[in-house]
Amino acid sequence: MQKKIWIGYWIIFVALLHTIASFIFFMPAYQEIWQRGVINAIGRNLMPALGIWFLLFGVVLALLGLCVTGLEKHQAYESTRMLAVGLFLMSLLGVILMPDSGFWLMFPATIALYRLPNKPTHS
Repeated sequence: MQKKIWIGYWIIFVALLHTIASFIFFMPAYQEIWQRGVINAIGRNLMPALGIWFLLFGVVLALLGLCVTGLEKHQAYESTRMLAVGLFLMSLLGVILMPDSGFWLMFPATIALYRLPNKPTHS
């Protein structure tokens, strides 16, 4: 029986929320970057730099979600445990440092990713 594929899609959903939040919280910073001509527009200005990091983290998270979806589809679970542990620890640190953040949203995916079988189960 084929396992339901959802973990990677969940991570992509979290990435989408993260990216939407970046435009809500950092729109003035993005407008400033645009007004400065984009290239080398950040300099030492903290708010545009934070906005760009926030936006790019969402992109990387979406790419990670795509990779996890591929692992799920091919039942290539051998490498998921260390990934799950690393993501869980990163999320835990994020929750400790910023309890009101969205880092909590990664816990269902990291726990499910860890619980995947060590060996692929082909049906």
